[in-house]
Amino acid sequence: MSGGWLSRLKSGLSRSSSRLGEGITGIFTKRRLDESALEELEELLIAADLGVAPAAKLTAQLARTRFGKDVSPEEIRTALAEEAAKLLEPVAKPLRPEPARRPHVVLVVGVNGTGKTTTIGKLAKLFREQGLSVMLAAGDTFRAAAIEQLQIWGERTGCPVVAGKQGADAAGLAFDALQQAKAAGADLLLIDTAGRLHNKENLMAELQKILRVIRKLDPEAPHDVILTLDATTGQNALQQVATFKELVNLTGLVVTKLDGSARGGVLVALAEKFALPVHAIGVGEGADDLRPFEARDFARSLMGLET
Repeated sequence: MSGGWLSRLKSGLSRSSSRLGEGITGIFTKRRLDESALEELEELLIAADLGVAPAAKLTAQLARTRFGKDVSPEEIRTALAEEAAKLLEPVAKPLRPEPARRPHVVLVVGVNGTGKTTTIGKLAKLFREQGLSVMLAAGDTFRAAAIEQLQIWGERTGCPVVAGKQGADAAGLAFDALQQAKAAGADLLLIDTAGRLHNKENLMAELQKILRVIRKLDPEAPHDVILTLDATTGQNALQQVATFKELVNLTGLVVTKLDGSARGGVLVALAEKFALPVHAIGVGEGADDLRPFEARDFARSLMGLET
């Protein structure tokens, strides 16, 4: 992991870590780890969006090892980072296209505004740098801006983009894209989709139609269905996972906009509740600001510690 990325991760999580750090310092300056300190700490973790169950787990673990002892804020932050990393480790799984599939088809879903199209562009860049041939499909035919945005990412990353007119049939477009990706021998096909959650029935019908249609060409496609989540929505991200799990069989998550939020702890809540792989996290707008998720680096950055 490059030093540049680690410093961006740390500064990206600075709102979350300063909120946690100040709170921990406030609770544990010249104080024993007693019942009331544990209660305050649990409340702080819940307020930082780590979720009720993970907050209880983390504080219970501290109580087991340090109850009744004098503890420093640094010691608490270090212990919390270790325990959070243990919770996150099982879900830290990078996206790995399988060479045998060609193309490995990834359907990217998510509410509008979560950074779905940008995430596709950044994933395309990551995989192009690994030497893979990548094709993009502008399946969010509802928004002209999404089509244009994906075409710009295509030019930037040297990836062909299959696009239609605004309002075109998304399933038909996905079918064409898969046909072209097969013909071109592409390693990876990333398909963008619309994200109008307020119109759940229509969205469900559209996503299921895309699945039906592409399975005519490849019964196993899509090989991954990835949900993009905006960290600034905090606990609302949990509701989005639950909703999309009803619509499609989600296989993994990408969490974006961690730099704009004091709610980075939501990643711990997501890991504990859904145990879905977290493939990558984003801490900025730049093309290099999306990287594979690493549990220890994230947990230590979240607690404001050196990685």
